[in-house]
Amino acid sequence: MSNASEWIDRFLAADPEDVGCDEVMAVMHIYVDLRAAGVNPEDRYPGVAAHLAACRGCADDVAGLLEIASDKDFQLRPPSVEG
Repeated sequence: MSNASEWIDRFLAADPEDVGCDEVMAVMHIYVDLRAAGVNPEDRYPGVAAHLAACRGCADDVAGLLEIASDKDFQLRPPSVEG
């Protein structure tokens, strides 16, 4: 299958609610926080859920952030300020 026909097949199979990568990146931290808190983020962000079902890259990013958010031993440290 050529690249063009693969692209067309993916385009035609796309969920019309899919909000795209840019929107997912804009709300990913909220989506992950909701999931980590035990809330179903798909209820609030169905377009993000549709996109994550179709985009492996964004789904991997969310999975990685969720893993970090769920790690009780992980602590973010503020950047050191040298002055």
